[in-house]
Amino acid sequence: MTYQVIEEEGFKYIEAGKGQTLVLLHGLMGELSNWELVIERFKDRYHVIIPILPIYDLPILTLGVKALSRYLHRFLKFKSLNQVVLVGNSLGGHVGLVFTVAHQEFVKALVLTGSSGLYENAFGGSFPRRESYDYIKEKVEFTFYDPATATKELVDDVFKTVNDRSRVIRILTMAKSAIRHNMSKELSKITIPVSLIWGKNDKVTPPEVAKEFHQLLPNSELNWVDQCGHAPMMEQPEVFNDYLEKFLDRILLK
Repeated sequence: MTYQVIEEEGFKYIEAGKGQTLVLLHGLMGELSNWELVIERFKDRYHVIIPILPIYDLPILTLGVKALSRYLHRFLKFKSLNQVVLVGNSLGGHVGLVFTVAHQEFVKALVLTGSSGLYENAFGGSFPRRESYDYIKEKVEFTFYDPATATKELVDDVFKTVNDRSRVIRILTMAKSAIRHNMSKELSKITIPVSLIWGKNDKVTPPEVAKEFHQLLPNSELNWVDQCGHAPMMEQPEVFNDYLEKFLDRILLK
């Protein structure tokens, strides 16, 4: 990415633009670059900020979705941010949900894309063949509708990560925490506007998951992205950004 990672007071993040704040939350295996085309689209009208979630830095005994939500709370207070729009993919959406339930006063609106929190069909409880590059390539391709979206650079990054013993233990710990933390009974507490932007071909958090979120979130809209898997902002960025822009225009005019 062309954006510099800022490091201060124990936080790492990317920041661009001015105006209403959009906080972009990456997934478990997500990179900041996943959001590059979102930043490019919105930085001229909005204050866009991406905190790096400390999956590899928090004490492993406390690592979980709630710990990341607490980290987000500390980060927003550090940056003196309020009434932000949280935009979360996969685990990032789950963190956004947990945070919003606990601190709805900080959040103007919520955007979820391929979010965990109800059900996900990810790597499962282990990486049985993490030494096999072809196996990891197949798993990364599973994330997308078009396997070509899983570039060699992306597969290389995931392969390197899952073959780092310290990191893979944390990834599995985090994944198990997400599976345990089912939010179905808490979603009715979220009364702010929520936009669900979902890949019609998502195999990780299938369309049924989006429909259930839509049913359980009282003030939600559901937008489908055709020929798209688990990361619409990467695979169909123009469609994703169009949906996001319409939602922002609507909620911010109120």
